[in-house]
Amino acid sequence: MDLNCYYSEWQCSPQLDEQTFAQIRNQLALYYFKWDSQVGDVSTLAPFAIIVPNHVWQQLAKLAEQLTAEALAAEYELLQRPELLKQLGLPRQVQKVLSKQSIELTPAAARVVRFDFHPTPVGWRISEANSDVPGGYTEAANFSKLMAQQFPGTKLAGDPSAKLSDALAQTIQLGGHIALLSAPGYMEDQQITAYLAELIKARGCTAHLATPAQIQWHQGVAYLQSECYQGSLAAVMRFFQGEWLIHLKSNCDWSYFFRGSKTPICNPGSVLLIESKRFPLVWDKLDSPLDTWKALLPKTRDPCEVNWLTDTNWLLKSAYCNTGDTVTMWGISDRTKYIQTFCDTLLHPGNWIAQRRFQTNKLQTPLGIMYPCMGVYTVNSKAVGIYGRIARKPLIDFAAIDVAVLIQD
Repeated sequence: MDLNCYYSEWQCSPQLDEQTFAQIRNQLALYYFKWDSQVGDVSTLAPFAIIVPNHVWQQLAKLAEQLTAEALAAEYELLQRPELLKQLGLPRQVQKVLSKQSIELTPAAARVVRFDFHPTPVGWRISEANSDVPGGYTEAANFSKLMAQQFPGTKLAGDPSAKLSDALAQTIQLGGHIALLSAPGYMEDQQITAYLAELIKARGCTAHLATPAQIQWHQGVAYLQSECYQGSLAAVMRFFQGEWLIHLKSNCDWSYFFRGSKTPICNPGSVLLIESKRFPLVWDKLDSPLDTWKALLPKTRDPCEVNWLTDTNWLLKSAYCNTGDTVTMWGISDRTKYIQTFCDTLLHPGNWIAQRRFQTNKLQTPLGIMYPCMGVYTVNSKAVGIYGRIARKPLIDFAAIDVAVLIQD
């Protein structure tokens, strides 16, 4: 398996002038639902692009498709092995539902995953698989498209939002209704569902923006109860963390997101098995081949099995870490966060993992030395695009900014 990331062939484009870049930000806000392109005086978008050769994209695409195939096989096997679920850090209520093999699994309207690749001196490494509710669609498609227009001879790796919308529209009959769910008060989530809703409407379907609390179930069929529409749904698109579902009110039967629904869902709740950062802890108990995962994911252990207290080569991460929010590294994370993580890991080790740190290659950019991350999407097991992020420290979290990744044409 060739893991060489051909890093010497990467390059950054020149930085765009302020007026041109302001026009791009305005277009993203007005036409592509990118409402948070600037927070205060700080831009969340890089004013330059990362340009990579086509063969690098082809290699990443192949690796992402291999990872997806292995993950699907492992998920299926785990669902037949309920005794292993408790090792994944799942909420107990979810473990109980997924263990009920007598109830049919909820079908998938489509499957979308994003794997976060990092270039290192020893080749590619992945930090995680975003198999639950990956974001970054408009940045991967429209931000990159607008940046590519400024640099002749470059193109997009693909448009994951269009491919996902195509897959959902194929699941729904023409004119059928789909609800796109997000949490109230989370603008960064609502801009994603609003954007995808427009794409789905353009494909002849009826899309509704809603919250999980507005979904009711009758004999396994999902119904939307909103001011705009009360009726059955042909599909549900979930942009609401799977582990949050258990906190819905008692009249919202969240268990149908996992088992028993006749309405297909994107993504079905069973993806939490692979979303868990504790997934590697059950590898040695599975028959499913996981060669690509083992080659790309750093060594991962239960915190009780390694001396992470004194060995700073280990980082800590919660089982359902989102956007790097709980990743804690000695010397990188601030002291307050490290102490909080230290205490919680000692008290609840089953909710955490220790993972070997890896050295990410630095990239010289117009803004100075930065560290890149390539998020590669697959939709229904096919690689469809890249979401680029870049940070001033070797940790991709909420402070990282979006960067267009362009392919040399």
